[in-house]
Amino acid sequence: MTDWRLAVDIGGTFTDVVLLDADSGRVVVEKTLTTPAAPLGGVREGVTSALAAAGIEPRDITRPIVHATTLITNALIEGKTGRAALVTTSGFGDTLEIRTEHRYDMYDMQIEFPAPPIPRELVFEIDERTMATGEVRQAPTEAALDQLATKLQGVQAVAVCLLNSYANADNERLVAEGLTKRLGVPVCASFEVTPQIREYPRMVTTACNAATMPVIGPYLSELERWLSDSGFGASVLMMLSNGGVVSAADARRVPIRLVESGPAAGALAGVWYAKRLGEDRLFCFDLGGTTAKSCLIEDYVPELTNEFEVARVYRFKKGSGYPCSVPSVDLVEIGAGGGSLARIDDLGLLKVGPDSSGADPGPVSYARGGTVPATTDADLVMGLLDPDYFLGGEMPLDLDLARESFEPLADGLETDVDEAAVGVYEVINQNMAAAARMHAVERGIDLRGVALIAFGGAGPVHACGVATLLEAPRVIFPVNASVLSAFGTLVSPVRIDLARSMVRVLGGDMEHDRDTLLEEMREEGRKVLASAGADVSAVRFRYGLDARYAGQGNEITVWVGEGASWPLSPEETVEQFHQAYERVYGLRIPDLEVEVVTWRVAAWSDPPPFEVPTLAPGSGTAVPYGTRKARFRRGERPADVPVYRRGELGAGMRFSGPALVEERETTSVVPDGWTCEVAPDGSIIATAVGGTR
Repeated sequence: MTDWRLAVDIGGTFTDVVLLDADSGRVVVEKTLTTPAAPLGGVREGVTSALAAAGIEPRDITRPIVHATTLITNALIEGKTGRAALVTTSGFGDTLEIRTEHRYDMYDMQIEFPAPPIPRELVFEIDERTMATGEVRQAPTEAALDQLATKLQGVQAVAVCLLNSYANADNERLVAEGLTKRLGVPVCASFEVTPQIREYPRMVTTACNAATMPVIGPYLSELERWLSDSGFGASVLMMLSNGGVVSAADARRVPIRLVESGPAAGALAGVWYAKRLGEDRLFCFDLGGTTAKSCLIEDYVPELTNEFEVARVYRFKKGSGYPCSVPSVDLVEIGAGGGSLARIDDLGLLKVGPDSSGADPGPVSYARGGTVPATTDADLVMGLLDPDYFLGGEMPLDLDLARESFEPLADGLETDVDEAAVGVYEVINQNMAAAARMHAVERGIDLRGVALIAFGGAGPVHACGVATLLEAPRVIFPVNASVLSAFGTLVSPVRIDLARSMVRVLGGDMEHDRDTLLEEMREEGRKVLASAGADVSAVRFRYGLDARYAGQGNEITVWVGEGASWPLSPEETVEQFHQAYERVYGLRIPDLEVEVVTWRVAAWSDPPPFEVPTLAPGSGTAVPYGTRKARFRRGERPADVPVYRRGELGAGMRFSGPALVEERETTSVVPDGWTCEVAPDGSIIATAVGGTR
């Protein structure tokens, strides 16, 4: 008997597939180029190849298939969304254009913002009014709904976001249900998507959700149809930005929750490895074909944020995108990846990214029409990659084309091709380290001394270079690092994070209102998890709140504990807030009342357990299968570097840098000054000589 589990992750450049037999621990992986115009093409090719390699049939997959994807993120960034409309309260149709009137760059006279996810001509108003107290002053009429439905003919989805619906959703529910009956297209309402205070974030989140419903809906239908026709006996679960998974039906209803689906899966894989290796603090470094993502795991838990900004006009400028109110793993993401393009800017300086070659045409060495050198081309020219062993030899790289593409760049820098390639390698390492440091500083975190785990197709190639800049003492190269995000979906809990705004002062007689609201949220959590196949009796709950001192305009999020009900007394809750506020701002204001704006409930059920087998013990020092000319730094001459095959390394084997460790999907690069040992689970632990470098 076998217990095969299947995971899929659609990235910007590659689509990753992982097959895991939970009984034996056998893992089969496949990596294919993503097909952006028709995502199912890459998925179908990858899954079919993985099944053939495992020697199994679709009917052998009986557990839910877990799926992560960048479809939602890419659709919003590229503006390739569906034709969606927005319905809002009369007089508030310009909210998406006005935003919050915040300027993310005070002195930029040509400041830019992304175009609204729904254009003004598709925003419609309806006469209704709910007060901030929740009192319904005016309900929409049936005649108004009839007129609205006539205007909405031809749209593919509708967002409904009415004023103050977080306080009372009766009017919004009436409009959403009325339009669903009249139009026959997907309709989403803000009370379902993000029932929270603050008008613009709630509206833009709901608008992004509606705009992506026509993107994810047809794809999931096509995927489920293919799976059924092929004989798969399992349902589909979708990875969320918060590190949980839900049913495909729930993902269709609220696709905005998938916006950071793939990177969140990588963070969950990092948690799994942190527990196995006993690393209570671990820095996840995920470098793929298009972007680099990183996050910090502390006490075996990734940090979460309640707002994620997508489709920024300027990648590094907060406020230049859509502030979506969705729980997400707190990631730093920069435009650095294997496909990041190198250029010389107006000041004559070398720049790499954020523009990317993507999957089509890809880096120049893919020989698919690219002409501008990318990071992968630099790695190849430096000798860090074997042109004949990329994807195990199934996708050979063209070294001559790569070198030729660097000639204009080298001329512009007044150097040679080899030095230009090393320059690209160093610049992208500096970019990633700088972004990680800035992200950490903003949160009061010191990354020095924290071990780094490297994954993604290009992560192991650049990990030691980034670790040196971050003063990380150890780098962990896990098995199958290239597809670790897909693997992460298999160790992710079934989870949903819910939030409801209800403004109350802590203490007094607010407990009855709070408990009534929390029970509604717990019941919604049980329903969502049950639809994903979770055992309702095993569902666990964690509670939090967004609070502030009375009179303030911004809140901080405080998580207070787990249990079947709110775990703290009002006095204990107030003290938790004081402590959290003091950690953030360095003081507390005990004379002021604490006001809760939003209540939070996380509901989850742990995934089925499995064990990965340990490696057979090896004998002492590892023996390379050969050498390759490679270089690691500017001004350095190419030298013969030992090359090891990952599959030939046994537990306990040791070797020192410089070294290259090849596997089918990636290469682990170990410069001089690092020593390596193979852990029992197959991970390679690289340690900087002398601790940190």
